[in-house]
Amino acid sequence: MQSRLTELTPENTTTEQQRVLDSILNGPRGNLDGPFLAWVHSPELADHAQKLGAYCRYHSRIPLRLSELAILTTAACWQSQAEWQIHEPIAHQAGISSQISEAIRTDKEPVFADAQEQLVYQITRTLYKSKRISDSLYQQAVAILGEAALVDLIGILGYYSLVAMTLNVFEVQRETDQPLPFVQP
Repeated sequence: MQSRLTELTPENTTTEQQRVLDSILNGPRGNLDGPFLAWVHSPELADHAQKLGAYCRYHSRIPLRLSELAILTTAACWQSQAEWQIHEPIAHQAGISSQISEAIRTDKEPVFADAQEQLVYQITRTLYKSKRISDSLYQQAVAILGEAALVDLIGILGYYSLVAMTLNVFEVQRETDQPLPFVQP
């Protein structure tokens, strides 16, 4: 991973930054992929964001397939290159088809065979577009997902929007030969 931030070296890394680096590298992620390369510059933010991210990614009430769909939709809304590159393979492994991911990436309406996938996509797109969801969409979400899982879904969207903004502002990029998923502005 590379970014526009000052590279942390043994000479310029503070004790708090090193503590957070060790925590991230020894945690379930095991690497600094994504926003952690930036967040470690603010150790307290990194600490709190890492805990929220671990819950959103590994422990929420939203099944992995649906959370990865929400993350891809978020990445596309923000045109976050690294977020897409990191999560597209995970989404495919979790059961999101390449036709759905390609439609999302190219801002086309995906065709869903699964009602839960359709619902998560609709909630995500509606919330990003209108900043709210209608009473009918809310009631449908509560009926299908339950209130607690809907709260988790909104938390996932908020967290991965923070991730996307961080990656975009600090130009965090993966070192890869793959073409970028979105046209650079």
